[in-house]
Amino acid sequence: MVKYISRISSRRKGGRIGSRQNARRIPKGVIHVQASFHNTIVTVTDVQGRVVSWSSAGTSGFKGTRRGTPFAAQTAVINALRKVVNRGMLRAEVFIKGPGLGRDAALRAIHRSGLLLTFIRDVTPMPHNGCRPPKKRRV
Repeated sequence: MVKYISRISSRRKGGRIGSRQNARRIPKGVIHVQASFHNTIVTVTDVQGRVVSWSSAGTSGFKGTRRGTPFAAQTAVINALRKVVNRGMLRAEVFIKGPGLGRDAALRAIHRSGLLLTFIRDVTPMPHNGCRPPKKRRV
C-alpha cells in the first residue's frame, strides 16, 4: 500500500513575498563618488551608511579605456540616482574621492538631477610624506 505524503508549502498563507525596499522613503542621502583613472564608482547611501543603490561605468555598459571617460561617469551617476529619486530623495551630501577624469562630470550630473546638495567634500587621501622610497640604484 502506498502512503500519501502531503506537501508542505514553504510559502506562508497571505504573506508578502519579496523585498520591502521600495516602501522605505529616503528623504536625505549621501552620494560617494570614487573616480579613478580607469573607472568611476557611484554609491548612494542613507544617513546611517546603508547602501541604497550603486552604479559604475563598467556596469553602465562601458568597457576598456572608455570606462575612465567623463561621459561614462555621467552615465553611472544617472543610473545610480534614478533609483533613489523614485524613493523620494530630496537632499544629498556628496563625497568625491580620487584623481580621475569623471570627477567634474559626475558632480555636474548630480547637480542636474534636481537634488538639493547640502555640501560637497573632497575626501581624496593625501599622504603625509608617504611610503619610504626605494633604495638608491647602484650601477
